[in-house]
Amino acid sequence: MRNLVTPATGSIQYGDTSINFSIEPRATDTPKVLIKVHPDCRVVAHAPPRASHDEILQAVKKRARWVCKQMHYFDKQRENILPRRYVSGESHFYLGRRHLLKVKAAANCVPKVKLLQGVLEVWAHKTKPEQTKSMLFDWYRVRARDVFDRRLEEVVSKTLWVNDKPSIRLFSMQTQWGSCSPKGQLTLNPHLVKAPRDCIDYVLLHELCHIAEHNHSERFYRLMKQVMPHWEKVKERLDGMAYFYLNDT
Repeated sequence: MRNLVTPATGSIQYGDTSINFSIEPRATDTPKVLIKVHPDCRVVAHAPPRASHDEILQAVKKRARWVCKQMHYFDKQRENILPRRYVSGESHFYLGRRHLLKVKAAANCVPKVKLLQGVLEVWAHKTKPEQTKSMLFDWYRVRARDVFDRRLEEVVSKTLWVNDKPSIRLFSMQTQWGSCSPKGQLTLNPHLVKAPRDCIDYVLLHELCHIAEHNHSERFYRLMKQVMPHWEKVKERLDGMAYFYLNDT
């Protein structure tokens, strides 16, 4: 009997490079193992349900040269991304679009953040980067709660198994966009509000599917396909921008 995929991770050596990868089930019926390298250099092997661990290792080994090339490419890209300084002229994301940051100081102003015609204006008594960062984060959290609540109202009707609209808790995370508790409470990363609406909808629907099926089983992926047929493309786009959305965490 063939072994089901039980290990969640794997590792191979290619020359001087160690390729560590995670293993995730593949939703489609194809027998092939799909290898992806994300912008943060995470390597993921998407495997069909009945692929053995040895088969997955062999699939990664066959693509090891390409994986190393992609990792090197993304490493070079990340070298060119400057850390956030929270000064005028930077660009910051909101709902998938870049907005120019302008920091303005006035002794008698009311400290506030507002988005106006593609410009994120931060008004404060002094232009201190740490204060600007804190004010922006607070602004993102307020916007996130409002946006997530409205998007949840929109998408929950697609999930016939959800009787009552779940509550949302905001919690900053570096490796997750969201989670769902056994009791059905959703925890969402406020930085997700920097992503486009369809990416937000994908995360919401993903967590709502966990209310019916808490594990990433075949039934879970069938539910995802029902509520968002193109979810894999949306997930890939969100994963591809994750490093940029989370660059200041």
